[in-house]
Amino acid sequence: MSVIAEPAAIAAGSRSAQRRERWPPSYWPFVVPALIVVLAVIVFPWLFTIWMSLNEWKVGTPTTFVGLSNYLRLPNDPRFVESVLHTAVYTALSVLLPLVLGTFAAVVFHERFPLRGFLRGLVIMPMMATPVAIALVWTMMFHPQLGVLNYLLSLVGLPAQLWVFHPATVIPSLVLVETWQWTPLVMLIVLGGLSAIPTEPYESAMIDGANFWQMFRYITLPLITPFLFIAAMIRMIDAVKSFDIIFAITQGGPGSASETINLYLYSVAFIYYDIGYGSAIAVTFFTLIIALAAVMLYLRQRMHWNEIGGGA
Repeated sequence: MSVIAEPAAIAAGSRSAQRRERWPPSYWPFVVPALIVVLAVIVFPWLFTIWMSLNEWKVGTPTTFVGLSNYLRLPNDPRFVESVLHTAVYTALSVLLPLVLGTFAAVVFHERFPLRGFLRGLVIMPMMATPVAIALVWTMMFHPQLGVLNYLLSLVGLPAQLWVFHPATVIPSLVLVETWQWTPLVMLIVLGGLSAIPTEPYESAMIDGANFWQMFRYITLPLITPFLFIAAMIRMIDAVKSFDIIFAITQGGPGSASETINLYLYSVAFIYYDIGYGSAIAVTFFTLIIALAAVMLYLRQRMHWNEIGGGA
């Protein structure tokens, strides 16, 4: 019985192999659903936005093709130029301050001391809070009469400030909120870099009589520079497109003193209902973010090759 069944099994196996050779396995059934989602959620909205930016289109009126007129209008729009300057200042401060304070915090928490784990968890709590909740709490703290910040200033003999209620101090005040929330992120990234540094260079430096600052300047800082660069890139992309906290605290005010590109885009598209011009701002803004990310990645790649060349 087994002798008869064996040739039949061999024949069935050969037929199955022939079918597999004729119709090789395809992975497209698994790829197509994801492709459809990407096209529907990402590609189509951006193509539609680009098409809208080439038209004059206000809600309730028919579209009129105007080509690049919306883009040519941007440099002559003083409010857009002002929003670009506000975005640049806000982004620069929101990157620099968390980098400095986050590096300092990482160096402190890298050392061993009692309750280090508990204090680490306490420090990273701000970045886990929701932006709207953070905005509401800081809005109360910024209040000129009832806010706790002016009370703390009065304890050390400093005059009260208007904080987000004055054009000269509104952007630094918003940067204070951004720094408080995202310094822990930089700290965690730098802590990862500090954990990867071997102890031998420090032991050699201590034998040579180097102090703490010299070891930080010539050993720690060069070795954590790639991690600082990654933190700077993440913070830059996040800060340049910041919207929720600024909108919840100031709505771009007082006047337009804290209006960034994102907030101006929102005003044009959803308050003035100028969809065509708002789409042109959106495309320009997206191009700016892509360009900044490309520059940062290029510099990071160059830094990588320099490290290899220096070590070779």
